[in-house]
Amino acid sequence: MYKRTINQPLMEWSQKKDRMPLILRGARQIGKTTLVENLGKSYAQFLKLNLEIKADRDLFEQDYSIDNLISAIHFHLKKPIQKSETTLLFIDEIQSCPRAANYLRYFYEVRNDIHVIAAGSLLETLIDKHISFPVGRVEYLFMYPFSFSEYLLAANESEAHEIIKKMPCPDFAHNKLLNLFHQYTLIGGMPAAITAFLAEKDILAANRVYENLMISFMDDVEKYASNKTMAQVIRHAIAHAPLASGERIHFHGFGNSNYKSREMSEALRTLENAMLLKLIYPTTQTTPPAETNHKKSPRLQFLDIGIVNHIAGLQEYYFNVGDLNTIYQGKIIESVVGQEFLTINPYSQQPLKFWVREKPQSNAEVDYIIPFEKYLIPVEVKSGVSGKLKSLMQFMEMVDHDIAIRLYAGKIQWDTLKTPSGKSFRLLNLPYYLASELKNYLSFHINFP
Repeated sequence: MYKRTINQPLMEWSQKKDRMPLILRGARQIGKTTLVENLGKSYAQFLKLNLEIKADRDLFEQDYSIDNLISAIHFHLKKPIQKSETTLLFIDEIQSCPRAANYLRYFYEVRNDIHVIAAGSLLETLIDKHISFPVGRVEYLFMYPFSFSEYLLAANESEAHEIIKKMPCPDFAHNKLLNLFHQYTLIGGMPAAITAFLAEKDILAANRVYENLMISFMDDVEKYASNKTMAQVIRHAIAHAPLASGERIHFHGFGNSNYKSREMSEALRTLENAMLLKLIYPTTQTTPPAETNHKKSPRLQFLDIGIVNHIAGLQEYYFNVGDLNTIYQGKIIESVVGQEFLTINPYSQQPLKFWVREKPQSNAEVDYIIPFEKYLIPVEVKSGVSGKLKSLMQFMEMVDHDIAIRLYAGKIQWDTLKTPSGKSFRLLNLPYYLASELKNYLSFHINFP
């Protein structure tokens, strides 16, 4: 069992007195079941139901009272009731039984002595059936592929894991950390792919995992497609989304198809609900809350960079490459940075954002903007001479602070730059592998007025 960052909030949930049933969100094969089963070892009794299995699902279809339901679950699983001991009930694939979602209210209001975790990768199908989780009676955690920090622990690189947490990260560790980050970006964060690669030290072992993952994603389509036509559209979207990761897309004709904007947008949003991808919309604002503009083209980010590398045929480019920014026109490094940002907060699905200015002869695009205190901080994922960051310059001319960030292949460094109009600002250059530590560096180094 690999150590995941989400273990800590999960353990904190289990120890809370005001604990609510927990909904664990995450894509298929992300490690949700393994995570909960490991937590179950700390309980006197662990009960597991998979609602894709009819016999398990039928327990929730009988109009039992909550007490009778609990008794029925124990009887069904051949496990005696232990009233004086702690019990964890794990309801997997809860989207397969809408009535099970309704019971969560009563686990909280009547039988809070039973700790309940529900999980599923297709939970939005409940919304389509006009069923929702009881408001104010459940809480959520969100699970993503392994972060770089988690990958280091899985790869038995505990010293590297510790040193990236130091402030500032020492220069002597730079080359090794950059090489490890290259390896992580090649393999990605899917648990089975990491296990296969670390066991065999062979990318071909991970490739077999990627193929199986894509097949399982395709097999799931019938579960959330509204009809056969939409199933075809969703399959096309799954097949082509990895190839478009890191690109701004148009729904109409996506993936060199004849599909119209309306049906393709529905397909991609369905996959977003299943957490297989993100549609990242831009903002034109420079101060919080920076509302996104859904009239503009979104940037697509697929679930995992390892799958993208395999499907796009990019793996060979990783060998002897000095800077990840040179692979796939910079889309790979931009995507893996986004993947890192998503793992920072397991408590919510905070949307990633980027900034655009689209005017005649004055287009600009900043890769990410990060809210920090009362400001929006621009983040560019770029290499080369810092003075050539034209979009960043335009953004900095429009804001009332003087801090910008660049993620690149070099060491930690501060630059003082000037915009074309003469405004001076500070550029914090951080190596790619510190993307998840970005806000910590802002807190450590910078005092805003």
